[in-house]
Amino acid sequence: MDQEYERRLLRQINHQNLPRDTHPEKCGGGATAAARSPLTVKSGDRFIPTRAGSNWSINFHYANENSPTQNHKAKDASTESGKDTVAYAALLRNELLGAGIEAVSEPQVDDRRQTVMSQSSNSLFRYTVHTKGVPFDSDNDVSPYSLSPLSNKSHKLLRSPRKPARKISKIPFKVLDAPELQDDFYLNLVDWSAGNLLSVGLGACVYLWSACTSQVTRLCDLSVDGDSVTSVCWNERGSLVAVGTHKGYVQIWDAAGGRKLSSLEGHSARVGALAWNGEQLSSGSRDRVILQRDVRTPPTTERRLQGHRQEVCGLKWSPDHQHLASGGNDNKLLVWNSSSLLPMQQYSDHLAAVKAIAWSPHQHGLLASGGGTADRCLRFWNTLTGQALQSTDTGSQVCNLAWSKHANELVSTHGYSQNQILVWKYPSLTQVAKLTGHSYRVLYLAVSPDGEAIVTGAGDETLRFWNVFSKTRCTKESKSVLNLFTRIR
Repeated sequence: MDQEYERRLLRQINHQNLPRDTHPEKCGGGATAAARSPLTVKSGDRFIPTRAGSNWSINFHYANENSPTQNHKAKDASTESGKDTVAYAALLRNELLGAGIEAVSEPQVDDRRQTVMSQSSNSLFRYTVHTKGVPFDSDNDVSPYSLSPLSNKSHKLLRSPRKPARKISKIPFKVLDAPELQDDFYLNLVDWSAGNLLSVGLGACVYLWSACTSQVTRLCDLSVDGDSVTSVCWNERGSLVAVGTHKGYVQIWDAAGGRKLSSLEGHSARVGALAWNGEQLSSGSRDRVILQRDVRTPPTTERRLQGHRQEVCGLKWSPDHQHLASGGNDNKLLVWNSSSLLPMQQYSDHLAAVKAIAWSPHQHGLLASGGGTADRCLRFWNTLTGQALQSTDTGSQVCNLAWSKHANELVSTHGYSQNQILVWKYPSLTQVAKLTGHSYRVLYLAVSPDGEAIVTGAGDETLRFWNVFSKTRCTKESKSVLNLFTRIR
């Protein structure tokens, strides 16, 4: 650059930076005035902000929280790619923020903001730089002989054991034809016995399919009486099967001998729901009445439970055999005990028929229910206190519910308009799997005796078998000093 031009440029910059009362033309003496001026000119062409007071932990958290893909990542956190994303985020926190994370835990989306804010609230309004003069520690700092750019915490994070991803096949391992399987929401035509026999009501007949030999046997034919099958249910031992009919009869059949033991009267309309409780059999009908009868005694000894105003379409006994849950087309969910003729609890939150009912085998008193097309919600109840716990909108009609025997999970089948099968993890209510394949409403559901597989039936006249639940029991060993089993060597 020309020296003369540079001098003129600097003189112009100095002239612009002078205060108004110290301009050279107002001071007499030219150079003398310049010598008397105490002004020290500081100029530059760049602005470098100071970041000493910035809290990078909060900024990093807000950047992730406000990301448009954060909700999508939270839903996919249980997948393999989602776990990689969580591990990578933890690695960045270690290297950039010194978080000291050594293991990747399950993501908790709801309370993440609260956790971060509580950790950083002490230094939120303090603009000082915290420096640590800690001597070398093998647990916190990098060894001077290490060639890796990562800290020891990050190395432990990368070496921490990772839980294998849960993989559920989205293809059924077996498909059976079920001609004349009715597309009726209020019927229960499929059940799986403890002896690994599947009973299916097709039209006027009940067929038994052996899961061990794949042999099919016709148990009964009601066409000779001009009747049809509306419900089937096995007893707990798997020796007797109850058959509800369109005319209101309940027949008890010996599956091994293939003979009818008794035919119970009492209902004036079709029997769409059945539930065994030991030697007692409960039946729900379109006549709005629930009958409880002991199959070992004469039919005259029965209990009549009247609480629903429309058809009873769901019945389930609790695992402790003390309470009966019933759902009806009047959108009501009732809970009865074994001694009273009036319901002890009544839940009216559903906006449609309640057919899907399931008691949790893992938590005493926990009851799950699902509503029809106008409701579409899964709801959970604490029957010990009568309080509503949780609810979630599934987006489609809930037809059936069943809990896993080994893990705190449940499966739901759906009708309008998705026709899907969903596996949920409780209590987080995150979807573990979504299975599709039926072209009609998935109205029927039964769980295998080993608790691993389920069978679903639909109006497309097919039965599909799925492996949805884990084979091993998911138990977390207690670390309490009161647990004596952990002290045994």
